[in-house]
Amino acid sequence: MSRIGNSPITIPEGVDVNVEGNHITVKGPKGTLERDINANLAVSVEEGKIVIKRPNDETAMKSLHGLTRTLINNMVIGVKHEFTKELEINGVGYRVQKQGNDLNLTLGYSHPVIYKAPSGISFDVPNPNSIIVKGIDKELVGQIAAEIRTKRPPEVYRGKGIKYVDEVIRRKEGKTGKK
Repeated sequence: MSRIGNSPITIPEGVDVNVEGNHITVKGPKGTLERDINANLAVSVEEGKIVIKRPNDETAMKSLHGLTRTLINNMVIGVKHEFTKELEINGVGYRVQKQGNDLNLTLGYSHPVIYKAPSGISFDVPNPNSIIVKGIDKELVGQIAAEIRTKRPPEVYRGKGIKYVDEVIRRKEGKTGKK
C-alpha cells in the first residue's frame, strides 16, 4: 500500500482543479499550473478532494502513484502559497544587487554575473548577501536556486561562495607548514 499515494489531497478555498484525461490544471490566487500525468493513473475530484488511483500493484505503478500525488499536491500548495528558497553569499567583496527582475552577482570574477529571471520566478534581495527565489512551481524554484548556486559553489577551506541558508558546509583544515 502506498501511504502517500492513497491519501487524498484536500483542495483549499480559492483553488480550482480541472482534470481532463491525463492533463490536470490547477488555478489559484497566485497563478495557474498545468501538468500531464501518466495515462495509467486515474485522477478524479470528489467532494473537494483529489483522489489518485492506480490500476495494479506493480512496482512501477506504486512509484508513479506516490510521485503523481506529490506533484499534484505541490501544484495545489504552489498556487495558494508561493514556494521560496533562500541563498546566502559568503566572501569578501561578494554581493548581489537586483536590477529590474534580474540579479547582478559580484562573485570575485573580472566581470559581474547577470542572472536573468525566467517567467514565473521572482527574486527578493533583502540585503547584499542574501537572495530569496520565489515562485509557484516548486520544481522551477529549486532548479533556479541550484543554477544560481553553481555560479560560485561554496568552497570547503574558507567557506566562500553561494550556499543555501540551511546548508552546512563541512570545512577542511588546509595545509600545515613543514615541521
